[in-house]
Amino acid sequence: MTLKLEPSRRLDLLKHHGLLSVAVVLLGLAACSKSSEKRNPVGPAPVASVAVSPASATIAMAGSVSLTATPEDAGGTPLSGRVVTWSSDNILAATVNGSGLVSGVAIGSATITATCEGKTGTSVITVSAVGSSVTFVGAGDIADDGFKSEETAKLLDAIPGTVFTAGDNAYPDGTTSNYTTYYEPTWGRHKARTQPCPGNHDYHTSGASGYFSYYGASAGPAGRGYYSYDLGDWHIISLNSEIDASAGSAQEQWLRADLAASSKDCTLAYWHQPLFSSGAVHGSQSVCKPLWQALQEAGAEIVICGHDHEYERFAPQDANGVANPTNGIREFVVGTGGAGLYTITATIPNSEAHNTNTFGVLKLTLGSGTYSWQFIPIAGQTYTDFGSGTCHK
Repeated sequence: MTLKLEPSRRLDLLKHHGLLSVAVVLLGLAACSKSSEKRNPVGPAPVASVAVSPASATIAMAGSVSLTATPEDAGGTPLSGRVVTWSSDNILAATVNGSGLVSGVAIGSATITATCEGKTGTSVITVSAVGSSVTFVGAGDIADDGFKSEETAKLLDAIPGTVFTAGDNAYPDGTTSNYTTYYEPTWGRHKARTQPCPGNHDYHTSGASGYFSYYGASAGPAGRGYYSYDLGDWHIISLNSEIDASAGSAQEQWLRADLAASSKDCTLAYWHQPLFSSGAVHGSQSVCKPLWQALQEAGAEIVICGHDHEYERFAPQDANGVANPTNGIREFVVGTGGAGLYTITATIPNSEAHNTNTFGVLKLTLGSGTYSWQFIPIAGQTYTDFGSGTCHK
């Protein structure tokens, strides 16, 4: 038996059936959406903690230190793009600006707090008397077209003290034009307080004439490329790895006489090509081994170099690479001033820390019989390294 329906009734049933189908589809879509939301939660990970480095530091009145705050999730993974605010619990001793730069005001201590989304991290700052320490800050391998010398120069803008360069200051050839075009607009704004040393790229121009012309008297006697000066309680020596540095050379003999004449208990030297480096491009270079030997015999504490475009810190060692925590020299390779970075594939003995993807400067605080270091990264990068040591004498 076949059921016959009026045309109007048949149309009503079809409409009803269609509405039910649409309703079923919509309910299915809603269920899928809720299921998807459960599988893929929306929104950024919450901040679980804030790591502040260094965790403590000592600065002089009118001195400064840059702190870095890193928001982290519950698993310790750094979170980028978060807003951090800074505060000091004792502004009579030390203040802090919105970028984490702490300035010493008076003798005392202050806890500096970084806050991000309700979570905090702290650093304890001790402020000592004026004149008890000096700041020595810089890097090598600096100004090139299209890299990061402006960003590292901005770090110097916020750090008082004497600026050093560890060679290869203006790429590609150290010409007057290279210095005018790349170096002068960036690190050049700190020229008046800069004590440079030359690198191999500076000698792409005959006699490093662009280097000597640009820096003038700040580079020492014209055409020689090595000189010394005192900074607080330290004797500082700028040497030249691009000329003869062999035993008995004019430079080595001058260095020994200079060291013998110094009345300071602490000594730091800097030049371009490192005696020790894990860098995959250049690595360890022996050209200045006689200079290291002379410094070692005189009880020097620190050597700073560039050449390999990365950061590396070594434990105190002798000229043969034998660890010597009592009388050895600590070397820093700081080729992070702005030119393109290199790589490290394997570390050599006595290497204590290294990084190959961060531009920045090395800040040394040189005190009476003591020193501390801090590698400061450019804005947007987070790697840092810090510590302290004592002089041999």
